[in-house]
Amino acid sequence: MSVNKVILVGNVGKDPDVRHLEGGVTVARFPLATNESYTDKSGKKVTQTEWHNIVVWRGLADVAEKYVRSGKLLYVEGRIRTSSYDDKEGNKRYSTEIVCDNFRFLGPNVNQQEHSTPYPEQVSDAKSNLSDVENIPSPDDDLPF
Repeated sequence: MSVNKVILVGNVGKDPDVRHLEGGVTVARFPLATNESYTDKSGKKVTQTEWHNIVVWRGLADVAEKYVRSGKLLYVEGRIRTSSYDDKEGNKRYSTEIVCDNFRFLGPNVNQQEHSTPYPEQVSDAKSNLSDVENIPSPDDDLPF
């Protein structure tokens, strides 16, 4: 038995690059930055940023196209996928990406004024139809706790 599960919380590095493939399949790609801070030997605080390539498919990609924007804080769940290819010089290159199964918007909805529909709070691959997720409450809604 094996497990390939990734959980990331970070900021979107740029708006998604969205492509509509044959058969109506949508794919969205965007970078996600996670930060780790530590104190070095001299007592100076150091922040290290790691960039992750996120790939989102089908209905989830449609939601990413509509709502995911540079700077937004996201919770992302998915799995690691590494592929290889040969570059122009014939050298083997590797690419690692996170295939996103679901994501959740964290923090305030800074685009609330720009869109009449608030972005969905949580979106998963199971919610492949955009109309199914448009009625999910915004994280700015009052919570009972």
